[in-house]
Amino acid sequence: MEAQQVSSEKTEKASPEELFEALSSSNEGLSVEEARKRLGQYGPNALEEKRESPLLKFLGYFWGPIPWMIEVALILSLVVEHWLDAVIIAVLLAFNAIIGFWEEHKASNALAALKKGLALKARALRGGKWQEVKAVDLVPGDIVRLRLGDIIPADVKLIEGEYISVDQAALTGESLPVNKKVGDIAYSGSVAKQGEMVALVTGTGSNTFFGRTAKLGGEAGAESHFQKAVMRIGDFLIFVAVGLSIILIAVELYRGQPVLELVQFVLILVIASIPVAMPAVLSVTMALGALSLSREKAIVSRLQAIEEMAGIDILCSDKTGTLTKNELTLGDPVTFAAKDVEELILAGALASKAEDQDAIDLAVISGLQDRSLLNNYEQTKFVPFDPVGKRTEGTVKDPQGRIVKYTKGAPQVILGMCDVDDETQAKADTVVNEMAFKGYRTLGVAKSTRDGGWQYMGILPLFDPPRDDSADTIAQAKKHGLKVHMVTGDNVAIASDISGQLGMGTRIQTATELFKGDVDPSHLSPEVAQKIEQADGFAQVFPEHKYGIVKALQERGHLVGMTGDGVNDAPALKQADTGVAVSGATDAARAAAALILTAPGLSVIIKAIEEARQIFERMMSYAIYRIAMTIDIMFFVVLAILVFNFTPLTAVMIIVLALLDDIPIMTIAYDNTRIDPKPVRWHMGRVLSVSSVLGLLAVAETFGLLLIGWEWLKNPEWQQWIQMDKSHLQTMLFLQLVAGGHLMLFVTRTKKPFFVPPFPSQTLFCAIVGTQVFAVLMCAVGWLVPALPWGLIGLVWVYNIVWMFIQDFIKVGVYYLIEDRAKHRQRYLKTVNQPLHPHPHLS
Repeated sequence: MEAQQVSSEKTEKASPEELFEALSSSNEGLSVEEARKRLGQYGPNALEEKRESPLLKFLGYFWGPIPWMIEVALILSLVVEHWLDAVIIAVLLAFNAIIGFWEEHKASNALAALKKGLALKARALRGGKWQEVKAVDLVPGDIVRLRLGDIIPADVKLIEGEYISVDQAALTGESLPVNKKVGDIAYSGSVAKQGEMVALVTGTGSNTFFGRTAKLGGEAGAESHFQKAVMRIGDFLIFVAVGLSIILIAVELYRGQPVLELVQFVLILVIASIPVAMPAVLSVTMALGALSLSREKAIVSRLQAIEEMAGIDILCSDKTGTLTKNELTLGDPVTFAAKDVEELILAGALASKAEDQDAIDLAVISGLQDRSLLNNYEQTKFVPFDPVGKRTEGTVKDPQGRIVKYTKGAPQVILGMCDVDDETQAKADTVVNEMAFKGYRTLGVAKSTRDGGWQYMGILPLFDPPRDDSADTIAQAKKHGLKVHMVTGDNVAIASDISGQLGMGTRIQTATELFKGDVDPSHLSPEVAQKIEQADGFAQVFPEHKYGIVKALQERGHLVGMTGDGVNDAPALKQADTGVAVSGATDAARAAAALILTAPGLSVIIKAIEEARQIFERMMSYAIYRIAMTIDIMFFVVLAILVFNFTPLTAVMIIVLALLDDIPIMTIAYDNTRIDPKPVRWHMGRVLSVSSVLGLLAVAETFGLLLIGWEWLKNPEWQQWIQMDKSHLQTMLFLQLVAGGHLMLFVTRTKKPFFVPPFPSQTLFCAIVGTQVFAVLMCAVGWLVPALPWGLIGLVWVYNIVWMFIQDFIKVGVYYLIEDRAKHRQRYLKTVNQPLHPHPHLS
């Protein structure tokens, strides 16, 4: 009998046995071969993506404000019979479309590669063995295990286990988690908040109740603060270009220029001035940067996270698995009611479940000298750890056939369950404190009694040593201007010991003291916020405290990164400027995070921050270059026409200039950049100051060459040396704008002198040199422009190189003044105890 998918309505009404029959499955799950066959029959457990036609996407690049302007210029060129202009404008239009299409194609491929890294996993029973499979490969009839923090991978019928609490707010709008038991159904995309159960997959892909699987992370293409700011700059540049064009049109009409030819020229000038390539440059820079981060074992779920990562100045890091090895080792147990150490460890092992691969459970089980002892007991029920109850519980049948319960967890929780006298309580507290002082975590272990109470068996100490690279990584983070705060659920003594070993400081604040009583974590007093800012770390932290810590630090003007791995960490990860799901995090934590690590340790985050700062620098240098070039082209051409009544560039020259400018700009995504020693943020004032100075210097440079050329035209002695007319002068100015513009790209790409490392990447350097060689040959042989003697070509290049050093010297001075002013501002703010950046993204 062939298995059929079962609708949500039938799933709800049918019993597990009826569903097993309908799906040709059983408690043993499917064989590997059967699962493969069903995958071919039903298809992947995902919605079919609607793929846009590549042809329609390509044609879309001919539709929009900028393409319309180019198309109008093309039509006007045809009307006035400027055939050469029309051909070159058509080439420009096609070039922009091809480049935009190709760059978006590369960006989408990069994002598709990242998406693969974010694929959900599931634990399925196949061939009689539990194994991890991709959620997309699940099929109807599969048996899956659902645990705390999992995103339910398909529509399922719950068939085994005590209970599972499911958050389906995103699907049904219910504000509170819903408790599910055997016989209930759980929907694809909901999140397991507590408990653990086994379930039967009844529907996959488009056959699920909501017709879709859970989406991780949100839209990867959302605009960042940086992108919005650069787009605002683009709008500003268009406004400036149009404003100057109106002035130019008014003056030229007054002088009697033909209307159509004038409008055609002005349109071409505006097209060359505005940042046509901006969307393509930004998308490819961000996407290739994200792909580069994935090679560092850090997957970006949202592209705007790159900008936010570059700016974070405080990182709140989990201790376990990030700062420490997460390789728990059992220390010397302390017995209470247990007759010996082996009985105490056995009791802890019976409150564990090896199949869940929990680090604490495995450490306790591995502490048994004879693991075969577990074969004498049958575990009939297991309640996994949850952040609220802070304990696990196993129900077992002992060798005598009696049902006994064992539990292990936080010592204070287990002690509270047991009826112990003051002496036992004091002894337990002393042991826990002594162990904590030595850096040990402790577990209390208890066993149920016949009267329904609990007997305190003893304490199991566990030690998780710091990772070998943690101390060096913390030191490296400090060099990058990044302060790392430890955040742990352990007590103050353990946190202080590990923090001190790693050089992070020992000023540890207890979260329960900071968030006393019914204090709302999202509305803390300024005094508490200041304590949080000044702390080196936080102990006894519950998930809800993490949100409050992030919020307080943000209110103090910091950009905050927060690591997390559990389902209850999701609010803090979402609130943080960069939420980081550490290696092995639950699906829910991964869904909330902006950065998902696939390797353990803090060094991965530091590498990601370094990479993000480099990406940010590339985009910043592009913004400065683009503004400066627009100022240069627009102001120079308009001033030359108004002052000298001389058109310094032909329409053909302007179009070719726009084409030659776009080519090296596309390669800026591959450039080498320095890693800023401090967090970098978007400073609109700084960008406008530097770019305006460089732009006005470029106008002075180009105008200077025009004055030299104008003087040359009137000087008979100079004319005897090299003959020159107005057409030659136009070619000289064209070559100057090409050469000077690209040399300015070398100037804008670094805050330091252009001749010190890091040097341009081979890709960028070759693109610039290639376009320069092409422009020189154009001018030398007279292709599309009047031919220029080699002597004048040499003169233009010498002139540009001299100005390059002048621009670079002034640029370094401007940056020095800006940095000096910023330092004075910081000193002042510190004296009045005010946040340094009350609006981090707008300062």
